[in-house]
Order: sequence, then structure tokens, then C-alpha cells
Amino acid sequence: MKLPKFLLADNSDFPEDLFVVHTEYPRFILNVEEDEVEWLDDLDRDDEETMADETTKVVEQALKWCDDELAKYDDEEEDDEEEDDEEENVDDAPAAK
Repeated sequence: MKLPKFLLADNSDFPEDLFVVHTEYPRFILNVEEDEVEWLDDLDRDDEETMADETTKVVEQALKWCDDELAKYDDEEEDDEEEDDEEENVDDAPAAK
């Protein structure tokens, strides 16, 4: 099965938190609200500097992806509100004689 690189996740036990799951190496779960990362893979300790740079980059990518995804939801909500307003205006229009 082909998985997306990032997934949004939530959990009713943590109603205020939003998580991003990174499905590729190095796999991790990012708590967006707390800026905490739980690594699911053992990170290679041979080149800690390179690994630190790579992990920083992928966490930044996850945060940007999350912001972009949330903006899509906001855009969809605005579109839905505009459609609802248009429907209300049609319903409120005087009937043709």
C-alpha cells in the first residue's frame, strides 16, 4: 500500500492537540500544538550533525504541510458559507409575478 508522506491525526483523549504523522524514514509523530516530536525510528548516530539537519528539515516540512492542509479546510469552509449565503438570498428573493 502506498501511503502519503504526511497524515493529519487527532484523538479524543487529546481534544486540544493536532498531530502530523510522517510515514517515511525517519518516521515520527509531531504534536503541532505542543511542538513535540516522538520518533518512531532509531536515528542513525554515525553522523549526528547530518541527521540533526535532516530531522530539522523534515519537521519544518511537516509543519508547513500542516499549515497548507489547514488552509484548505478554511477555504472549503468559506466556500460553503458563501454557498449557504447565496441559497439564503435566493430563498429571500421576491417571487416573480
